Amino acid sequence: MAKLGFRTLVVNAGSSSLKLSLLDEQADNPIAERELAAPGARIDPGELMDALRTGGLGAADAVGHRIVHGGERFREAVRVDPDVRQALEELTALAPLHQPSSLAALDAVSRELPGIPAVACFDTAFHSTMPEAATTYALPAEWRRRWGLRRFGFHGLSHSYIARRVPELLGVPPGELRIVSCHLGAGASLCAIAAGRSVETTMGFTPLEGLVMATRSGSVDPGLLLWLLEETSMSEAEMAAALEHDSGLKGLADSADMREVLAARAGGDRRATVAIDVYLHRLRAAIAAMAAALGGVDALAFTGGVGEHAQEIRDAAVAGLGFLGAAPQVLVVPAREDLEIARQVETLLQNSP
Repeated sequence: MAKLGFRTLVVNAGSSSLKLSLLDEQADNPIAERELAAPGARIDPGELMDALRTGGLGAADAVGHRIVHGGERFREAVRVDPDVRQALEELTALAPLHQPSSLAALDAVSRELPGIPAVACFDTAFHSTMPEAATTYALPAEWRRRWGLRRFGFHGLSHSYIARRVPELLGVPPGELRIVSCHLGAGASLCAIAAGRSVETTMGFTPLEGLVMATRSGSVDPGLLLWLLEETSMSEAEMAAALEHDSGLKGLADSADMREVLAARAGGDRRATVAIDVYLHRLRAAIAAMAAALGGVDALAFTGGVGEHAQEIRDAAVAGLGFLGAAPQVLVVPAREDLEIARQVETLLQNSP
């Protein structure tokens, strides 16, 4: 792979942890990395300072931050200044579970490394190339105008890496490949990639749409949710929590861990069997939809924790795709959002004044 031009500190903030990794031009693998506890987006300043000053992570020429939501404005990586920082804050309502932790990490690292350029890299940006037919919901025009309702898509940093890595592995120019990227982890989404660009994906306005995930429901009939609100005492907050944290594999098999669900199925557990059947049914249907958006598929790439390590899931998904005709190339590609972030940082800063 192409080597990075300078040292980039990659900052990836989750709901309960902060992952830091330093990459340089000598190797694709991090030369230093550290994971810090950050419950509720609270970062211990002393622990962060120690990691940056004594752990070697502060020896960076630039910092790349993973930001989940870029809205309609941010369609590529951008250097963070006060205006950008304010705009990211205003997008919090679109990603209330993810944006606060990303911004807390951005602020904390920027305080410790004030003289180093900070770059925001977005999980939504890769999907900005999707056609209008793929991004538009069939909702009242006033709703769409007033609230900017559209499909954004997520996991873009992972899918963007797949768009670059698969052609390298196959030795084929990106323009000649139709790829279905399968990011299967705790969160899961597919992306249809034509000539290196996203043309369709499974997630939508939020990361709830699409596939069955570890604790997220995936797509559900909106009428069902309206019925629950009308006919039960459930509040909107309770519904949101259930859809995000108590659904998916957890709701079907009482475990969010695919390894545990597969083991339970092997032991004859009926709930686990149903859970895997539902998971695969949705996955196969979505892969077929991505192939239809591409007019065929040349490569099927699996990434993420489940995609990389659950061979039973990969085999079962591929086995159901014989109707597509000529068998696509099937690859397992380790997820490397850190390399994609570092590449975007390098590209932006080298092309900026």
